[in-house]
Amino acid sequence: MHRRKFIKSTLGLTAAAGLTGLYTWQIEPFWLEFVHRTMPIKNLPQHLVGKTLMQISDMHVGNRFDYKFIIESFEKAKAYKPDFVVYTGDYVSYESKQQLSQLKEVLQHTVKGQIGTAGILGNHDYGKNWSEVEVGNDITTELENAGIQILKNEETNLEGLSIIGFDDYYGPNFKPSKAMENFDASNANIVLCHNPDVCDLDVWNGYQSWILAGHTHGGQCKPPFLKSPVLPVKNKRYDEGEIDLYDGRTLYINRAIGHLWQVRFNVRPEITVFKLDRL
Repeated sequence: MHRRKFIKSTLGLTAAAGLTGLYTWQIEPFWLEFVHRTMPIKNLPQHLVGKTLMQISDMHVGNRFDYKFIIESFEKAKAYKPDFVVYTGDYVSYESKQQLSQLKEVLQHTVKGQIGTAGILGNHDYGKNWSEVEVGNDITTELENAGIQILKNEETNLEGLSIIGFDDYYGPNFKPSKAMENFDASNANIVLCHNPDVCDLDVWNGYQSWILAGHTHGGQCKPPFLKSPVLPVKNKRYDEGEIDLYDGRTLYINRAIGHLWQVRFNVRPEITVFKLDRL
């Protein structure tokens, strides 16, 4: 009897492990969630109250998962008819120039804002060791040809919303002081910054508003009710979602739409839809 119970228990555990593995590999990586948040912004013009801003991050187009999932997700996202769309880096998992043609295929389905569309580069957009400037330039060309204005330590104003874009922390063009030296606190401002560790650097020049980031993927796997045990940041507080930095800044970390590896557990891929409001 004891032997039978042991065999049944072993078979049950094996089946459970198999189903969990299948879910983690084949289901959750493709189970997109549209996350809805309110974004109160100081000095927001009245005509922008109620407008929507969509954040898409970390597509990681390449050979590590079926990137047609990104195309399908973009088609779903277009149904929201966002007023603004921002992309916060890591468009590819770069291995060779093949990723440029793959990215071009995906960008035929680009989600664009009715008012404007902007983005920044991430570390993977600078090729091997995050150091290949030519790769970053090639990816920038593809993105801008698709209608995404890429900000490299600079600012753009879209009908009264000022969007400041930092180039990537690990990349060769990281110059946040250049991006922030002339920012106007009387504007309605948001910052795009791929790596949230930049929040802890002394580069912000009194900035007090939203920072939209990616990079962490929320860890991609985590136990229920606990933080992810593996995060690619120094500050382990920076995992996912909305984080109060207690100095007038609010950080939001998108969990990523793509994956470095096709595995997710309790961290679904995300596209974020913010509704703008006045603070």
